[in-house]
Amino acid sequence: MNKPIQDDRDPLAGSPWSTPGTVAGFAQSAPNETLLRFAKAEENNARKRLLDIGCGAGRNAVPLARLGWSVIGVDLSLPMIVAAAARVRDEHLENHLRLALASMHELPFAARSFDLIVAHGIWNLARSGSEFRRALAEAARVARRPSALFVFTFSRNALPPDAQPVVNESFVFTQFSGQPQCFLTAQQLATELAAVGFVRDPSTTLRELNLPRPGALYSGAPVIYEGIFRFT
Repeated sequence: MNKPIQDDRDPLAGSPWSTPGTVAGFAQSAPNETLLRFAKAEENNARKRLLDIGCGAGRNAVPLARLGWSVIGVDLSLPMIVAAAARVRDEHLENHLRLALASMHELPFAARSFDLIVAHGIWNLARSGSEFRRALAEAARVARRPSALFVFTFSRNALPPDAQPVVNESFVFTQFSGQPQCFLTAQQLATELAAVGFVRDPSTTLRELNLPRPGALYSGAPVIYEGIFRFT
């Protein structure tokens, strides 16, 4: 069994996110092709500064940098950042991709700094509605109008209809992993994003991935929303 990397500088030391096996898995994960297609089409109209929140080991940040974007990736796991940095060195992307150890709700950047923000599988890890909203507010603070936001986050349809949220929460549940995580309906996601200034890009659709067909057996894969929003 892999043991967690212990490091006093790692805020997630001892958690699953710092185990060598988890880090290696993320380092080998394929990028999101929908995101890459969108970023390639978007770059001609953007000032080309991109923030990848929860970048992990660089699965999306590295190929986005290859496209020519000036990427900054942040993550709260030091081993993930170290793995991403190794990929940056190996691919000689130092001039295109920088990394920082930071949380999703405390971004160390000036306001109105980015033209494309990626929140890929990170906001669903918020442990409370308050933390989730702080993360959204931080993304809005650093967004530069009319910057795009690529969202990839858990859908409420990943859970049984009778699942109950954590007490005093509306979209935080523990039934999926035993830990508090956010599972929103499409309306809740749109409402929360609109509250900080993000509205759905009218030229795109909000996709719901891994949604089982009626009567089909549950595959075990979480149901996920994937969509593009704009800061207005």
